[in-house]
Amino acid sequence: MFANSKLIAFVQRWLVFAIFVLIWQWAATVTNNVVFPTPLAIVRKAQQLWLDGPPSRLFLGSGVNTDILPSIGRLAGGWAIASVVGIVLGIALGLVPVLADYAGAVLAFMRAVPPVMLVPVFLVLFHIGTPMQLATIVFGSIWPVLLNSVDGARSVDPIKADTARAYRIGRLRWIVSVVLPAASPKIFAGLRINLAFALILMVVSELVGSADGVGYQITNAEGTFDYRTMWAGIALVSVLGFVLNRLLVAVENRALAWHHSTRLLEG
Repeated sequence: MFANSKLIAFVQRWLVFAIFVLIWQWAATVTNNVVFPTPLAIVRKAQQLWLDGPPSRLFLGSGVNTDILPSIGRLAGGWAIASVVGIVLGIALGLVPVLADYAGAVLAFMRAVPPVMLVPVFLVLFHIGTPMQLATIVFGSIWPVLLNSVDGARSVDPIKADTARAYRIGRLRWIVSVVLPAASPKIFAGLRINLAFALILMVVSELVGSADGVGYQITNAEGTFDYRTMWAGIALVSVLGFVLNRLLVAVENRALAWHHSTRLLEG
């Protein structure tokens, strides 16, 4: 019964998506507006840009090296740095209330600054290139995982903390074996959110400070009135975000299988 309900939900979601694409195809065909090409035209353009290679290269074209791979590298690097720093700093702030009290005002001020507003600052500091883009991604995407890590560390059962002290468990071992597992559900929630932020900031940073990548391709196509390429880039970002989110959800489900089993038993 559970498997059938999941299958029905899956079919319903993709049926709605298919209807949306059909409506888009019909509307774009009827209006014949060059700014809004049909989905079929966008797919054909994407194939010309990135899937025109030989079978020996899995049909991947040269555009993959100049558009997709640089963007994925910046996204993965910025997201990984933000995640590691956010988790470490968040756990520290959650476990040491005095540290959180001193740093709280500074973090609140920095969190309130829109990352896009700091792009000119990062351009001045790092100039055009990968360091500027990484700085933008890290600064803008660190907050969800940092704040969730703080909440996760503070949610550790006091009884477990007292038990650890009674058995004289070392600080590092206690953090690894008690704090991190207890905080992991909230940490993964923060990781999903900061992945979305990292994707957005990757595109934004490439719009203004890059000579390659998907964002650069989009802004270059817009400047030359190549709207099919522009929409192909937008569609590529959407597909990339969907795939990465599903991969992260799969990792989360595997890593937190114990947590989901506990919730089912409690329910």
